[in-house]
Parts: sequence; structure tokens; C-alpha cells
Amino acid sequence: MARRWLLLCAQLLLGVALARSARPLPLVLNTWPFRNATETAWKMLMCGGSALDAVETGCAVCEREQCDGTVGFGGSPDEFGETTLDAMIMDGTTMNVGAVGDLRRIKNAIGVARKVLEHTTHTLLAGESATKFAESMGFVNEDLSTDTSRALHADWLARNCQPNYWRNVIPDASKYCGPYKPPSILKQDGSAYGETGAHYGHDTIGMIAIHKTGHTAAGTSTNGIKFKIHGRIGDSPIPGAGAYADDTAGAAAATGDGDILMRFLPSYQAVEYMRGGESPTTACQKVISRIQKYFPKFFGAVICANVTGSYATGAACNKLPEFTQFRFMVYNSLMEQPVEEKVDCI
Repeated sequence: MARRWLLLCAQLLLGVALARSARPLPLVLNTWPFRNATETAWKMLMCGGSALDAVETGCAVCEREQCDGTVGFGGSPDEFGETTLDAMIMDGTTMNVGAVGDLRRIKNAIGVARKVLEHTTHTLLAGESATKFAESMGFVNEDLSTDTSRALHADWLARNCQPNYWRNVIPDASKYCGPYKPPSILKQDGSAYGETGAHYGHDTIGMIAIHKTGHTAAGTSTNGIKFKIHGRIGDSPIPGAGAYADDTAGAAAATGDGDILMRFLPSYQAVEYMRGGESPTTACQKVISRIQKYFPKFFGAVICANVTGSYATGAACNKLPEFTQFRFMVYNSLMEQPVEEKVDCI
């Protein structure tokens, strides 16, 4: 049966190669130049899979390949040295969402998120409870740590736990490791947010898939930021923050500093801008500009795609000394292979 499906899939792909559509749909768009993930999602669409199937299989590739060390197992240990995962998948036709946050000891986070969508009426499961759910769905419980993640954590401890994400605590988190406690009287230093160059870097695969019928899906998968406080959940599994899809307007996905991004629901806002008639590029730029007003030094980017008559894609990012250009992948029916696009940050 599997061999027959593979043969049919190969024939379909050959047909696509010989006769490209004049329409740009279907389409796969994702953050960062993760080529294998893009190609896998595209092949799923070409072989009759749904937009949800494409997003799930594409993100799963990055989980297995540990894209940039920031997706999947063996990367971004938290302050206790444990790797935990966040993921989400959204159906833009039904508006159903499945997500997991702080998932432990399960490698295929996007797969578990799909099970939340399909087999529960909930949206988000977290922590040990999410792990127990995954086990009930047949996923294997296994250690997510590797020699690489353990070495990263050991080096961080040797550097007095710098950088970390604590503030207004004792001992001084800028100099020492914890455990930390709040002082009896918190000193308000007026600082809303602090950054160091060590916080910058790729942190998520965010993927959009649009079927030839116009059905949309979006999803994310990440192991979060290095040395995060144990239990921290970022923007990736939050609908409207990490990603959002709506067949009546389009889809978007975000990447970057999740603690900032989730406060603005950038993916939802981008889709609403497109619903109001803005192009994907303008929608992405307006989202970034809005966050800049409050956090001019935040690290982040957004990708956008619409499904109106003048179909298009776009992206935008916040300009920093260490981050001046954002790279993402696009694959549609007018292309012979995935194309890496670049956009200058604003």
C-alpha cells in the first residue's frame, strides 16, 4: 500500500514538473531558510495532502533535523538543563487549533499539537500533562537532552548563569546563579526590558501552507530560548502570536523574542491588516512598526501571505546591529524549487 502511494506521489510530482500551473497556488512559506522542511511540506501538498498535513510534516522535518539547534530535541536547554518544546498548528478553514507548551520528553511536538487539534476540544496543553497526553496518543517518551545541550548548560553555569531572564531578585541575577528570591521591597528601576547579544538567533520554524483550493494552515515548532526560566512558554504555541490562519484573509507566522511578540499577537494582527486590504508586505511592516514603538530593540520578524485575487507573500523584521536582514523560504507552483528570499529589516 505504501509503495503504491509513493508511486502515485512520484507520478503526481512528475506531472507538476512537466506542466506548471499559471496560478501561484499552492504555496509553502516559512521562516528561515529551512529548505528540507519547505520541500517536504510542498511534496505533501503535491501528493494530495491537506494544508494541515503540509504544515505538520514540514515542521516535523525541522524537529528531526534539529534546525539551527533551536527546533526539536537537543537544543536550547533551560536553566535546569532540560530541553522542552512548544508547537502549534492551526486550521484556517475551521479555525481549530492544537498546541503544546513546555512539552517534555516527546520529540515530535508538532505531531502532538495535531493530536490536540483532532482529538480534544481544547486548544493548548502544557508541561507534564501534555506529555501524558502525548503518551496516550502513542508518542514515545524519550530524553530530549544530548551531549550538545548538556555542554551548553555546563558552560552557562560556569559563566555564572549569564545571560538569564530574571530581574528584581536576590542574589543579583546579573552576576550570580540562583536560586532566586524577590527582595522584601522590589526596587523599580524603570527598566521594561533588557537584551544582550547572546539572546539573538533563530528560534522557531513558523510555516504557512495554502492548498490549491485556498484552504490555509499555519504552524510553529521550537525549543525556545537558551537558559529560559524552567516552565517558560513563548509565543510559538499561542494562537495569533506564533502563527494564525484564516481562509477568508490569509495567514502569518512570527519568529524572534517570544516574550515580546506574544504581547502584541503579531500573526493575528497581520492577518487582520490583510483582511482590511493591506498587502502582505505592508501588513508585516505595520506589525513590526507597532511593536517598535514600545520595544525598539526587540528581535523579531513576521511572514505573511494572503489568498485574495492579487495573491502575494511578504515579510518584515526589526533592524538591529546584529540583525539587519531576514531570510525565509517560498515555494509555489510557479517555481521549480524552493526559493530563499531576503528582506532588509526596518
